[in-house]
Amino acid sequence: MHIIKVNNLTKTYTTYKRGSGFSETIKGFFKREKVIVNAVDNVSFEVEEGSICCLLGPNGAGKSTTIKMLCGALYPTSGEILSMNFSPYSDRKKYVREIGAVFGQRSQLVWDIPPVDSFNMNRAIYGIPAADYKSRLNELAAMFEVEEVMHKPTRVLSLGERMKCEFIMAMLHKPKIVFLDEPTIGLDVIAKAKIREFIQKINKTGTSFILTTHDLEDVKQLANHVIVINHGEKVFDDTLQKLQLNLGEKKIVELVLEQPVNENETGFSGNVRLLEKKSPLELTLEVDTSKIAISEFIESLSGKIKFSDISIKELPMEEIITQIYRDR
Repeated sequence: MHIIKVNNLTKTYTTYKRGSGFSETIKGFFKREKVIVNAVDNVSFEVEEGSICCLLGPNGAGKSTTIKMLCGALYPTSGEILSMNFSPYSDRKKYVREIGAVFGQRSQLVWDIPPVDSFNMNRAIYGIPAADYKSRLNELAAMFEVEEVMHKPTRVLSLGERMKCEFIMAMLHKPKIVFLDEPTIGLDVIAKAKIREFIQKINKTGTSFILTTHDLEDVKQLANHVIVINHGEKVFDDTLQKLQLNLGEKKIVELVLEQPVNENETGFSGNVRLLEKKSPLELTLEVDTSKIAISEFIESLSGKIKFSDISIKELPMEEIITQIYRDR
């Protein structure tokens, strides 16, 4: 069942080109050249209920603009959004009661008071019964291990501590959809792992998540649906598995040889490509498994080369995403 349907979504901004230097600045007071920017250009997609959908794209691709329209913070220039049978911008008062949002570079917490006071303010805004609020807050605080932290002023918290509190703030009213705009930006490895663990746990209760990210580890660990936007246009919309197959069914094979070999002696076919030779005894290969099974490759390799160690990995996500950007 689809929880979000987006049809022909477009967001256009009008800016003005400005020259440099004194004379160009003076001219700009009287006549400026208008520039139309299509931040989001005729994008359509659907999101399944209970899924974790990642919006990917380079800086300026239109990801954040898209997610802001989905949560009702921006009006689209044209197109239609139907989220839980609400129009985010027309039914805003009813809609915001059913969603949560965490923007990595924006804070919902009041700077000079402890997060727990901000939480209590949200309780009043959303009309959460006192017993439900207390139970939910205790559950979320224990999950993030911030029972002591949330009683300190927000301004003294580390970025990781603040982001954990931001998540609690967004989840107190049990939203059905949570929008996350780069939620792990700037966090250390431990804080990122804690937030990913939290997202997975809450998702299992039926909450849908829509997130933008530049951290491909977020994608690998969380996403079951991936949408790639580049220059405002949708260039990919499918499962994570299909994304990984975007450049073909390929594996990375790392070899440690027992003795150096001449590259001409290896007898690699067109199905195998040498990616890197770290040293005379260390080779990194790319194997096209759509043309040769990995078991068949290893059997063939064993008859030609003596090696002491071998590892087989998936094609790096970075390479897959980079190639999609370049193709566009």
